[in-house]
This record gives sequence, C-alpha cells and structure tokens, in this order.
Amino acid sequence: MRKPLWLLLLWLCCHSVSAADSRPNILLIVTDDQGYWDLGATGNPHITTPNLDSLAHDGVQFTRFYVQPVCAPTRAGLMTGRYYLRTGLYNTRFGGDSMGLGETTVAQLLKREGYRTGLFGKWHLGQYHGYQPQQRGFDEFMGHYHGHIERYEYADQLVHNGQPVETRGYVADLFTDAAMEFIDTTKRTKKSPFFCYLAFNTPHSPHILDTSHINQAKGDALIEKYQKLGLPIHEARIYAQVERIDQNIGRLLAHLKEEGLAENTVIAYMSDNGGVSKYWQGGIKGNKASVYEGGVRSPLFVRWPGHFPAGGKVTAQTSHIDLLPTFCELAGAPLPKDRTIDGLSLLPLLKAGRGDQLHPYIYSTWNRYFPDADERWSISDPQFKLIGQFGSNVKPDPAKWQLYDLVNDPGEQKNLAAKHPDKVKALRAEFVRWFDEVTKGVTYAPIPIPVGNSGEETVELQGSWATLKGEKTEYIFEAYDWDTIEGWSQPGDSAEWQLEFARGGRYEISIAYACHAADVGGRLKLGIGRQALEFCPDATPSGNVFKRATLGVINLRSGPASLRAEVLSAPGKELMKLNRIWLRRMP
Repeated sequence: MRKPLWLLLLWLCCHSVSAADSRPNILLIVTDDQGYWDLGATGNPHITTPNLDSLAHDGVQFTRFYVQPVCAPTRAGLMTGRYYLRTGLYNTRFGGDSMGLGETTVAQLLKREGYRTGLFGKWHLGQYHGYQPQQRGFDEFMGHYHGHIERYEYADQLVHNGQPVETRGYVADLFTDAAMEFIDTTKRTKKSPFFCYLAFNTPHSPHILDTSHINQAKGDALIEKYQKLGLPIHEARIYAQVERIDQNIGRLLAHLKEEGLAENTVIAYMSDNGGVSKYWQGGIKGNKASVYEGGVRSPLFVRWPGHFPAGGKVTAQTSHIDLLPTFCELAGAPLPKDRTIDGLSLLPLLKAGRGDQLHPYIYSTWNRYFPDADERWSISDPQFKLIGQFGSNVKPDPAKWQLYDLVNDPGEQKNLAAKHPDKVKALRAEFVRWFDEVTKGVTYAPIPIPVGNSGEETVELQGSWATLKGEKTEYIFEAYDWDTIEGWSQPGDSAEWQLEFARGGRYEISIAYACHAADVGGRLKLGIGRQALEFCPDATPSGNVFKRATLGVINLRSGPASLRAEVLSAPGKELMKLNRIWLRRMP
C-alpha cells in the first residue's frame, strides 16, 4: 500500500534532520602564548590544570604538533588550511596582519554545510571592512581584532559583530560565557551542528588577572599561590592565567555534559605559538618568536568520546594547517579545489589513536617586517631539523645553521650540521623550494584601508599603517590603539596612509593628538588628493594626554587615494604626537 505524499515528505524531512544532527559539533579552543610545557598533562609538576589534563587523558594527544613562531601566521593557517605566506598575511602589526580577501575560511566551508559558526576571543586577521570575522564566515563574533588588548577586566577594546561593546568581568570568563551562550542558542533554536572557535587572549601579556575594586583579591590569590611555590612574580602571573583558562575549560566541559552535547562534540585544544614562560620548560629549547621547538611546538588534544580512543598518542609531525581538512572531513564539507590546501586530515590518526607518519616536512618562518628566507626559519623531517635562527640585527650566516636529531635530541642541544653536510644541503634546498612556492606572486604590503562602506560610517587610521618620512620621524608602539607618530619637526616630514573609498561624498576628519606647551605654534597639513585641511595643535596637559580635534570636512571621490599628514611648521622639538585619525562619512 502506497503511503500518502505528506507522510513521505515528513519521513524525508526527519531523515534529513537526523543525518545533519549525526555530524559532530566542533569546538576549537586556542590559547595565546601558552607553551607546550604549561600543562600537567605534558609533564609540568608546578602548574594546576586538572580540566585540561582530563581533556588530554580522555582524548588523543599529539606530541609533535607544530604552529608558527607568532600568532597571526598560525591563525591564518588555522582558518585556511594553508601556510600563511600564501594568504598575503605576513606580520602581527604594521598592516601585515590582514588575511587576503581571496581566502576561504573553515567557518565559510562549514557554514555552507549547515553548521552555525561562532568566534569568541582573538581574531587578529584583519580589522577593517571585509576582513572582520562576521564577514569571513562566522555567524557570531565577540572579541577583538588586535594581537592583544590592555585591559583584562572591564575590557574596552572588544566588539560584537563589528560594533564596540562595553564589558564587565575577566576576559577569559567573558569569552567562555559567550561561547556557552552561542552553544545554547544553537541547540535551542537552530537544530543544527555548531562550529565554535573559542580563542582565549591569555596567557599573552599583560600578565594580569582581576584588577577591579571588587575582584582584585581573587586574582591576587591565584598569583600568590604560585609565588609560594617559588615562582618569580612574572612567571607566577603566567601560570595563574593558564589556571584561569583551565577553570573556564572546566565550566565549559561541564556545561556540554549538562546539555547532553559532550558525546557528539569534537573538542580540539591548542596554543597559537610557542610559550613565553621560562620557569620550567621540560628540556624544550626556545620560546615564542623563535623557530626552536619551544617557539613552534604546541600542545594538541582532541576528544570525541566513543570515536577517538582515550589515552591515544600520536608521534607523527603534524601541523595547525591540518585542522581545516580534519574539520571538513568530520562535517562532510568538500575542500576547495581552486587552491592549494597544505594541510592533511588528521582523522585517520585520531581514529587509530596513534601514528608516526603524516607530513614529510614541516616548515616554520617569520620575520618582523617582510618575509625573508634567511633570517628566522626551520624545516624538519621525521628525524632531523635544520634551523637558521637570526634576529633582525644579526646577519644570516650559513656557517651558523643548526641541525638537530629530534628523535635522539629533542632538546636541540647537539648541533650536527658539521657532521651531516648532505642532510643540511638537502633540507635547506627543500626549505628554499617551499619558500619560493608559497611566496610566488604574493604581494606583501599593508592593504589599502577601506573607507566609506555602508554600515561603517567612521573608519580609524592608526600610526602603524603609515609610511613615514623625516630624519627624526618615528613610530612609537606602546600598545594597539595607543601607538603614536612622534619626532616630526621639519617642514615636509610626513605620514601617509593608502585608502580605498567605497563611496564618494563629504568626509569629516578628526585626529587624536598630544602637544607639549613648549611645542605649540606649529601647523599640520592633512590632504587627500587635491583636498587639504590645516590644523594648529593646542597644548594638552602633558605629552601623554591626548585629546580629539575635528579639522573639518572635505569632498572626496570613490576609488583609491592616499592621505598625507605633513608638517608645515614646527617651532618646538616636534609638531605633536599623533595617535589616530578618523574619517567619518557625512549624511
């Protein structure tokens, strides 16, 4: 007997929902500047991390999981499954931390397959229109664009889906709360799996806990706990930040269990680069920003009860770029076919709970300003690792390359370069081949800052994005949002920004500046194309007290343009300290 059409449609609908629900939720947790060694599960006898240790013991641990030496490059690789140099991103500041708009993120790929996507915490892949998380595949974003923020309680640099917000409470708690709200809302209203990216901004500096009138004692108690164990204050602060993360992971794990989501949620936990703590490193050499193991090795724990064996341990060298293909395979999302995906799915290793082979080579590199194949780089095969660790003020010298046998010397103590010249030659040739490939055809420069887009009437320009001219003109970095251009004192000294106006019209221009009383009397010219305004700064209470001034309104056309701030006269030591410029499109 044939079933009625409505009954068949109902069966198909239920079957479809059931199939979608059978796919796991995915929770990616990333910490900021946490070392491989900053966990009890990886052998640290001083730190208290019971919830993370439990996550490690209940899931699969990766003992040779690699990231890049600093944060934004790793985050670009996480989001795209590609080595960051392919994406146009090349730095953590100076406009080099914007991931190319042609890239496709893991959030976009999972969203296409019906996943609800959310990011809570640090983004650091672009702050301007088009580059923000809610424009790169995330349904929900609450966090910050910059590499770090300054206030961890009552944080004042956070945004929600592009709009500034005011907050109360400690940042690690805030981000965890927002993630749990997202998970609850998805379960209650969307009936779909979720991809939740919880990106803690700790234990990155400033190494502080609660500092408010009401909560400072709580933060101090955690720090004092580690001081009593003999840790110096700086190290005690880092350990306390990690323990606070652990407490939040405990809350999150308990919440998933209470909501009946623990069994069908894949949880991956890692750090974005090497660690900054030095009190105990378990024999691992180096720290953040280096290409030694301590700068590029991260913990990775992955748990999915009933699917990945508890207590599994993978010794294969794996990478942050592997998470995108892994998550896509879990979600049934096809990988893009129009570009190179460098990562490989970890799913076979996760299901087996073991394995010693995946990537034949792992590559690490980073330079403060622009990509350089000679300054700070490394390449490893399953046994050997070749390193060129040269800072910006050190001339690279092949005679000082270092070769280590990671199987027999994981602490990188015995340089074997002189003993194995053929291995050195082969590894260096492979690194250069890779570097040439991933940088071919890519332009590394600050993007033209988008201005005048609908829904974003005011755009802020910061000093780090400017090209400076002048013998004494310099960029001073105190912190994101508090950086300045200083020392410009001669006529013609200037700062210039590249812009892209989405719409023409009338734009109001304002600046934030500080000026010593002794320097009053100078004149600034601020021009865009043939349009220009002049400004004579007044004195502020001191050189570190900034006020905002509106210079005027100018008419501009759509398209590319440059904004040039130039000294016309400066009778004192400098014209002023320039903090920021705002362009506001008038109605």
